[in-house]
Amino acid sequence: MPIKSNQTNTTPITIRPVINWRDMGDFIEVPWHVYKNDPMWVPPLRLERRFHYSKHNPFFKHGEWQAWVAYKNKQPVGRISAQIDTLYRERYGNDTGHFGSLECINDADAFSALILHAEAWLAARHTGHVNGPFSHSINQESGILVDGFDTPPVVMMPHSPTWYGGLLENEGYLPEKDLLAYWVNANFETPRVMRTLIQRYAKQVQIRPLKRKNFKAEMEILRDIFNDAWSENWGFIPFTEAEFAELGTSLRLLVSDELIQIAEVNGVPAAFMVVLPNLNEVFTQLNGSLFPFGLIKLIRKLRSNEIHTGRIPLMGVRKQFQNTPLGIALACMVINAPKQAAKEKGIKEVELSWILEDNKGMRGILDSIGSKQYKRYRIYGKTL
Repeated sequence: MPIKSNQTNTTPITIRPVINWRDMGDFIEVPWHVYKNDPMWVPPLRLERRFHYSKHNPFFKHGEWQAWVAYKNKQPVGRISAQIDTLYRERYGNDTGHFGSLECINDADAFSALILHAEAWLAARHTGHVNGPFSHSINQESGILVDGFDTPPVVMMPHSPTWYGGLLENEGYLPEKDLLAYWVNANFETPRVMRTLIQRYAKQVQIRPLKRKNFKAEMEILRDIFNDAWSENWGFIPFTEAEFAELGTSLRLLVSDELIQIAEVNGVPAAFMVVLPNLNEVFTQLNGSLFPFGLIKLIRKLRSNEIHTGRIPLMGVRKQFQNTPLGIALACMVINAPKQAAKEKGIKEVELSWILEDNKGMRGILDSIGSKQYKRYRIYGKTL
């Protein structure tokens, strides 16, 4: 049944759980109401969002969730999800839970009502500490934007209005971790220290592109490196085979082999990096629909190398090499390797995201190649 929150104004807010196809349609439509006057927002593809929130998303093999929509004057004006991730609980405690997919107009009553519903659902599942937003996990869209509102988001990165941070803090949430995004010229000049390290280990390390004919095995190599490389980072949960396979489907369709570079130490895969064309350059023109002409436009832009920005969403150096000269060399090599391929594909500038604020080693490398920190995302948490 719909539940009305206590209001201080004359227009009541109604919160309804998402339980059917129509409810999910309203849930997906909320951002169009929130960002209608924000020129920086990029509409997501409605069809892709339907899949993301459906039972077919491999996240739901280890997670459960519930979503709600806030209505005002019968219009959807806000939304939120609450989720329990068993992989996260195995690592960080059985009292943990998350909120996500948070979007809301600048209305404190609606925002508070959504938060209270998510917290009540989590508390009923023995949650003592909640953090987020994650959609659905830290391996997908994470955080709210708190700095860098004047530029549009790149593909698979969130955008937020300016009021989310303050409204979360009003509900008792505190900052837990900041995630940074860097911007760099794709044809950056390789600094001398990087060239020196690359030359020192040139005989020991081989750099190669993805081998498409062995695509499934190559995806498992990337997943294994990523899960090892990130295993001690804040909030880490491993990519499952099914989750990485789903990601691989997108990479197979959208990314050329040369934009996925793998470094091998004495023949053993040790590091990798992926450059993804920034599909948001096209999505911003489609208003959420691939049909009837959006798909044709997307394919044409990719084939004709008309997408001029990109994102590095995945990168990793095996843990055994981290904090060693060879590990720094491996990071430098995989960052340097796809420069020519990106240039040939028409990619001129790239976002590297996201980077933990306290990852001083990687931030130092990014500073050395002339990249600029230009966006900041924040994870909030609260003890219930």
